[in-house]
Amino acid sequence: MTVRISSGTATDAGITRLVLLRHGQSIWNRDKVFTGWSDVALSPKGKQEAMDAGYLLLHAGFTFDYCFSSSLQRATETAQVVLAAMKLDKLIIRHSWRLNERHYGALEGMGRLAAVRKFGLWSVLRTQIRYDGEPPKLNTEDARFPGNQSNYAAIDKTELPLGESLKQTAERLQPYWWKVIRPQVVQGKSVMIVSHKNVLRALMGQLDQLTERQVMRLKLATGRPVVYELNHALQPVRHYYVDKMP
Repeated sequence: MTVRISSGTATDAGITRLVLLRHGQSIWNRDKVFTGWSDVALSPKGKQEAMDAGYLLLHAGFTFDYCFSSSLQRATETAQVVLAAMKLDKLIIRHSWRLNERHYGALEGMGRLAAVRKFGLWSVLRTQIRYDGEPPKLNTEDARFPGNQSNYAAIDKTELPLGESLKQTAERLQPYWWKVIRPQVVQGKSVMIVSHKNVLRALMGQLDQLTERQVMRLKLATGRPVVYELNHALQPVRHYYVDKMP
């Protein structure tokens, strides 16, 4: 995957920019714990990453008409910090559970070693290396099941995950992308999506028409804005990290 850089101001007619931002480091990123939908906070490093991302975007000349975020606090706080640094703190952040991180099922809240001890090496490994690899599932009585949490009380429980593969995460994202976000991008609006590694990998795979294997190899660091330049058909012309601008 080639990463190229340009300025924050469009140089070609018909080019729309879409900014994708993985939230800053969370306390469970730091501690190497399966996180998923567990609503953990940013670490001090993550808060600094969010602030740095905001200043990078500001000084590169970016502004936004829309900011979309998951419903999880680590993404929401990242979006708030970024917009404040850009002096866009009055911009409404639009939240959706469909932008939440992949749900890691029964692995959530566990470190890698503890997960391997409980579920076996292959159960954990296939979750991490296969596009369709599903984690050990929760049961519907588990407190970690979103259907048992007040934040998701308005959502049909049958739509909420007990554990997801990356493939299922991509499928869960689709209605929100096609019905809510994509129409704004089509109209040429400046859009930032603040979400999570697996959701953004799934979206990048869709935009770049990557194979499942290529999607699994995508790397996406916390707190580093990625800019997609899209033509009138929403086909990528190029994409790049803002912090590698020449």
